[in-house]
Amino acid sequence: MDKLEYIVPCHFGLEAVLKREIADLGYEILSVEDGRIMFAGDAQALCRANIFLRSAERVLLKVGSFHAETFEELFQGTKSLPWEEYIPKDGKFWVAKAASVKSRLFSPSDIQSIMKKAMVERMKGVYRTDWFEESGAAYPVRVFLMKDEVTVGLDTTGESLHKRGYRKLTAKAPIAENLAAALIMLTPWKGNRILVDPFCGSGTIPIEAAMLAAHIAPGINRSFLAEEWEHIADRKCWYRAADEAEAMADTTVETDIQGYDIDDQIVSAARANAKLAGVEHMIHFQRRSMEQLSHAKKYGFIITNPPYGERLEDKENLPELYRVIGERYRALDAWSLYLITAYDRAEEFIGRKADKNRKIYNGMMKTYFYQFMGPKPNRSGR
Repeated sequence: MDKLEYIVPCHFGLEAVLKREIADLGYEILSVEDGRIMFAGDAQALCRANIFLRSAERVLLKVGSFHAETFEELFQGTKSLPWEEYIPKDGKFWVAKAASVKSRLFSPSDIQSIMKKAMVERMKGVYRTDWFEESGAAYPVRVFLMKDEVTVGLDTTGESLHKRGYRKLTAKAPIAENLAAALIMLTPWKGNRILVDPFCGSGTIPIEAAMLAAHIAPGINRSFLAEEWEHIADRKCWYRAADEAEAMADTTVETDIQGYDIDDQIVSAARANAKLAGVEHMIHFQRRSMEQLSHAKKYGFIITNPPYGERLEDKENLPELYRVIGERYRALDAWSLYLITAYDRAEEFIGRKADKNRKIYNGMMKTYFYQFMGPKPNRSGR
């Protein structure tokens, strides 16, 4: 297969970050929609996208699209797709997820059931059999319905791309790895600048920052469903992508990345996660409260995911917490502050209106990425 189309979902609000990542890999962007990017590439793109994309949720191989307002149209449209080009006779296939927005067909379970029947009917004719053992590789299907337009893709990833493989120990309400990476990429931070996360929890933001600084591909230490799809992307494709990732990584770079938490056990968990990611030597974790945040150097970055009162009893503490964040930030010389929170009064208690505010949907939760930008350093960095 020379030219393929891919669908890459991401968090709503982070499309620009993902688009830039895909373009940087050298692929043609076909379209940008809310929560996903479509691009064109060869079979090698399947491997590279899974291994290198930091802000993506997963990589789908597009099978086709069509219009459907009735279940009969859904059945016939699904049946008309060239499933035999993607799924071999022994393949295990099912409709893993169906999402519908502003469409006449909206029941996920009915959509899934009808599409599975249509796939079977198509392949019964092609493979000349009435029974599929489904004993081979897995081919989960994902379908999106938007205003009665049906887009169908095969999930090449498996477990979501945010699961890098390093986070074995987690704190309460940890930020997803792909979201953490995207937030860092939305800032001007570079690996030679100071970065502090005073609410580091499991260490996700400092670890993702260290991986960015060291050019460590986020998918280098995990596996993907499509590794078994040798008729689409053979082993050599995966080896080439892995070799490219290995050649790029440089864990000798010097960094000043720090993560703080008030819980000793959480700090220990963050260190363990950083070790699994191969960046423990690049991050300084310690037990420290927000009230103790200080730094002698200029032009640093705070990038953080502070508590935002998911539980009712926690909300009472938020005004004081965000007041302290503002106080400690103002005490730093020429620093920048970037924080993501669902707390809509954050600016009020921080004591300053953010220079920029981006809405990002973390699952179904609307959050705000507040950006308080400090001055740029002069060329000497002083």
